[in-house]
Amino acid sequence: MKRLIITWAAFMAAFLSFAQNSLQRVRPEECGMDGTRLERMDKVIEDAIEEKTIPGAVVSVVRGDKVVYLKAYGNKSLVPEVEPMTVETMFDLASVSKCVSTTLCVMQLIENGLIRLTDKVDMYIPGFKPWVDPETGETVDIIIRDLLTHSSGLDAYPDVEGFVAEFGENTPDEFETYVATRVGRNFRPGTQCLYSCINFVTLQRILERVTGERLCDYAQSHIFDPLGLQHTCYLPIQAADLKNQGGKGPDRRPFARIGSRSDREAAGAFATLVSKCAPTEVQADGKPLKGAVHDPLARKIMGGNSGNAGVFSNAEDLSVICSAIMNGGALPGAEPQARILGPLTVDLMCEAPIQNAPSVGRALGWDKDGWNPGTRGDIFDPETSIWHTGYTGTSIVMDMNTKTAVVLLTNRVHPEDKGSLARLRAQVSNIVAGSVIVR
Repeated sequence: MKRLIITWAAFMAAFLSFAQNSLQRVRPEECGMDGTRLERMDKVIEDAIEEKTIPGAVVSVVRGDKVVYLKAYGNKSLVPEVEPMTVETMFDLASVSKCVSTTLCVMQLIENGLIRLTDKVDMYIPGFKPWVDPETGETVDIIIRDLLTHSSGLDAYPDVEGFVAEFGENTPDEFETYVATRVGRNFRPGTQCLYSCINFVTLQRILERVTGERLCDYAQSHIFDPLGLQHTCYLPIQAADLKNQGGKGPDRRPFARIGSRSDREAAGAFATLVSKCAPTEVQADGKPLKGAVHDPLARKIMGGNSGNAGVFSNAEDLSVICSAIMNGGALPGAEPQARILGPLTVDLMCEAPIQNAPSVGRALGWDKDGWNPGTRGDIFDPETSIWHTGYTGTSIVMDMNTKTAVVLLTNRVHPEDKGSLARLRAQVSNIVAGSVIVR
């Protein structure tokens, strides 16, 4: 298949050509929610900041196609200097990238007839080994549904330093072969759940073979741009660093000129995005990562274009994504080209596949474990809710029945990687769910 190349200048021109499709902000009472109850979030978030669990946060509550609560707390940066948090702050989404990018892209391929949930991975990645029963020698092929639901049995995460020592950095082709032939297969596919970043890098490689595009390019042109998102992208720091890359793009591809927009102008636009990014963990050089993905697999092996992590976004843009999903794949009244999925595809995505064992507890690309409420809290309906978290401190919860979404963004790994957000996430979800007074 001929490889389609989208240059970063073309990406930037498209990126800037869309008007931002931010949702209307209204009083909670206009959407059947109690604003006084929502304000109870302030204390639990401010307590987390006081306890130094997080430096700051941004929270957005969406009801249908409107934002009813949007607020920034604390600071976005403590090192090298203190900077206040704002609602425009962009965050390294970490594993939330799996659901707002990779999953949506893969679901598009399914509804476009390009792949099926039951397709074997070795249809797209030659030599991809099956699971072998250690007692009987029976083999079971891993399929796309297994990857999406973390029921493939593939190892959770690679030894990044060991892999880099053997193959070097930014070696996605070598990693594909490594996954196909050397990564562990831990159980019969579809019978258990082992959360695995490797699953979503494998989905990325399938998408890239089918479409001929990098995941970062496909997501930009098929998800982020149609929704009019102006603060959502992969690779912001690499795209901004034209000077140090000799006028080349982040993978050494040249930047083309589109109209009067020069490479330097495109790089400047990305530099503006980088300035909005919340930093993450301080590195050995004493500087925090900013605009470069925190996840080692995504950063060191995949070069920032990765199926498991790598998207940067803010609360307003993620609110648009949530609204589109809760409204059947498009914002109400949007033009046809702004639809990212069909309503039946959204329904499929939000259900735990009946073919999997009940203990798997995952929908397609989203968490849906009714026995382990976790991030969704205690009140949102487990049958109609989906959610996902990111290691850096990000999370999304959506109740498809009441069309209520909670976007909670923090950079808990700044300046150090410590602390847990499990309790805070559940508290925030409970407060939002308890604020719904009209179904």
